[in-house]
Amino acid sequence: MICASTLSLMILLVGCASSPLTEEFLDPETSVTVSYTDTPIVLFVDRSGRAAFPRDYLNIGPIRINQQGWQRHFLWAGIWTTLEANAIDDRADGFELLTIYADGEPILLEVAGWTPTAVGATRSIYTKPVSSAVDAYYEVTIDQIRMIATANNLRIQTSGEPGVSYEPWDTSESAKRGFREFLARVSD
Repeated sequence: MICASTLSLMILLVGCASSPLTEEFLDPETSVTVSYTDTPIVLFVDRSGRAAFPRDYLNIGPIRINQQGWQRHFLWAGIWTTLEANAIDDRADGFELLTIYADGEPILLEVAGWTPTAVGATRSIYTKPVSSAVDAYYEVTIDQIRMIATANNLRIQTSGEPGVSYEPWDTSESAKRGFREFLARVSD
């Protein structure tokens, strides 16, 4: 006979193992279906020369916009810092162009916009990591998302003067799994 606590643990484990990492919602104003992963990849650059333990962060996540069968893909970037809230505004200009290096292969991206309206949504798709974060949206292909999802080595270079290179915060398997699940769901 299985005790109640063992049964509860088994149910919890099954629920965690099968919980989807890809979310979807219908935008009530634009009637587009928005798909995204709930676990973005986090990259950073160390700014220890400026203060104690300062870092700039860049969260990235894939987005699919489906408007009555017409599909477009975007990469969301959440740009934030542990420095003063206004410090990120000074560097947002460097994010008009990004170069993503996925296993050394460059992917050049130009910003499509700074608000969800750039992708056809009327509300934020990803939750900002901090309230002072700046959102950016880049149009990409499904193959470019696949390159990012499968890369063993990932680096992002900004176009500002001087350009800044962001490296992965950690080897977050849940973020990579989220990208792979996103690809499986949107490739149907």
